[in-house]
Amino acid sequence: MNKMNQAQMMKLKKMQKEMMEAQAKLESTVFKGTSGGGVVVAMVKGTHEVVSVEIDKEAIEDDLEMVQDMIVLAINDANKQIEAESQKLMGGFGSLGMGLF
Repeated sequence: MNKMNQAQMMKLKKMQKEMMEAQAKLESTVFKGTSGGGVVVAMVKGTHEVVSVEIDKEAIEDDLEMVQDMIVLAINDANKQIEAESQKLMGGFGSLGMGLF
């Protein structure tokens, strides 16, 4: 039984290391969110920190309220990408611990 527990602990430690590596990869990735066909581009880290926002100069002159809405949409687009990548990277760890003991 002790050997079984050691094997299970080794498996858990390996999974934990892989999960931490996946989390670090996600956090260091910068995602590009866009709106208005590229009129607004938001760069957002996997930690949800907004790195930069680029706005087409002509759009500002046309309709400031619309540009403000497009900024929100671009950031939300990047956040959706972060969530999708998080699910992709971390989804395999959903059963962590299941059936190990």
